[in-house]
Amino acid sequence: MRRRRRTSGRGPGRVHGRIHGRVHGRVDGRVYGYGLALALLLTACTGGGQAGPGATVSPGASGDIVVASGRDVTGKGGIRQQLIDAWNARQDREHSDVHARLVELPGSADQQRSQLLGALQSDSAQYDIVNLDVTWVPEFAAAHLIRPLPDTLVDADVIKSVDSTARWGGKRYAVPFNSDVGLLYYRRDHLKQAHVQDTDLSKGITWRQLRDLIDAVEAPGRSRPKGYERGWTTQLGPYEGRTVNGIEAFLSATDGAGLTDENGRYTATVQQLTDGLAELRARTQGAYTLGDAVRSDEGESLTDFADGRTAFLRHWPYAYRTLHQSLTDAQLGVAPLPGRAVLGGQNLALTGSSQQADKARELIQFLTSRESERCLLDAGFAATRESAYTADDVTCGVARTPGATSPSASPSGESADRMPRDDHGRPAYARTILLPALRRAVQRPRTPLYGAFTQTFATELGRLFSDDPPGDAELAAELDKELRKVLPG
Repeated sequence: MRRRRRTSGRGPGRVHGRIHGRVHGRVDGRVYGYGLALALLLTACTGGGQAGPGATVSPGASGDIVVASGRDVTGKGGIRQQLIDAWNARQDREHSDVHARLVELPGSADQQRSQLLGALQSDSAQYDIVNLDVTWVPEFAAAHLIRPLPDTLVDADVIKSVDSTARWGGKRYAVPFNSDVGLLYYRRDHLKQAHVQDTDLSKGITWRQLRDLIDAVEAPGRSRPKGYERGWTTQLGPYEGRTVNGIEAFLSATDGAGLTDENGRYTATVQQLTDGLAELRARTQGAYTLGDAVRSDEGESLTDFADGRTAFLRHWPYAYRTLHQSLTDAQLGVAPLPGRAVLGGQNLALTGSSQQADKARELIQFLTSRESERCLLDAGFAATRESAYTADDVTCGVARTPGATSPSASPSGESADRMPRDDHGRPAYARTILLPALRRAVQRPRTPLYGAFTQTFATELGRLFSDDPPGDAELAAELDKELRKVLPG
């Protein structure tokens, strides 16, 4: 087995020499994978207000609407900045003296969350709009750091499951901006070498069928693909990736029964936890799972899969574009994740301290419009609107304003975008696989105490991957006890 090269949260990674970024952060001390390494130009993030780790972020010029967000790594002239530029161009045409400014917060995800909490609680930074991870919305809403928004900002075009992440306590506190969902990527070439006749898994498979396909690749006497080690890999390192995989297994085993109710109260039973642990154990058993998965994050699992070490990979939508930079359609396929898949993504919220609430709401409406969402989809994000996937008359006409550079442009001027697209320019899998996956996806526990929950959950699940793991019932009883300490019940 090859020696693994460990990286920090901001260190560069590699997939066949073409994937140049592993972006992840932490939530309460746990690394959180954002699924944002969409393009080759990872370091060429755009927009005034970009700052390095540890820098003090200026709130912007008087009259600016300041949008605070994590880093946009869709390449030079990133799509978020392009949308901001398009809105500013509209303000110029309307002779408005108000412009928007994108501030990219420095550091990892937990540092960004802490900065936002501190800045809004102390009113030390004049942020008008904050781009929140979907799991942060209850916390910021309960702390009265973001204000309720009118439901008129969202219409029936927004995917119902995605829209549910923007509400708390019966009120709307945000508008979905870009989404995320777990998907199953697979190596067609590995399956073909194993004489699998049908390598189109786009209709979906079960975990049992996945293991059967792995058995075919590893059949005795059959030549294995170069570099191949185990059937599949995912993100089981001690961070949010482990929480996501655990929640997907738990919800699959309990027919969607969550760990909390709509008010954030703990509702799971020890038996439900036992069933969930049994499902997670079955999914991650050593006979089928790459050993390095228990230490892997998004970037490392992506590299292992692209290098051919596994035939299957659980990952986020951005991997579709990223993997196609080094793998062809004949080598790479994508399918719905077996069982339940978890939602991710970011939502736009209006701060309680904004002095330009009306204009900021106007900007939120623009950034989440049908056209803007189509732009996000074309750039590789999971859009939040049905029309981005289904309405052929909705196109991206607001991005790439004069002077902006396409996210797919390489330093040499050669297009770096090898992502397959349909006849209308969307990612080829968007309508048939990504949209249905988003519709079926489930949420992680909804609670203002999510940081404490995920730290406890990931820590306890880590015992499952130790040298001497406890039995399911024993671990379930301990997990139940620890979750009761951090969540109201």
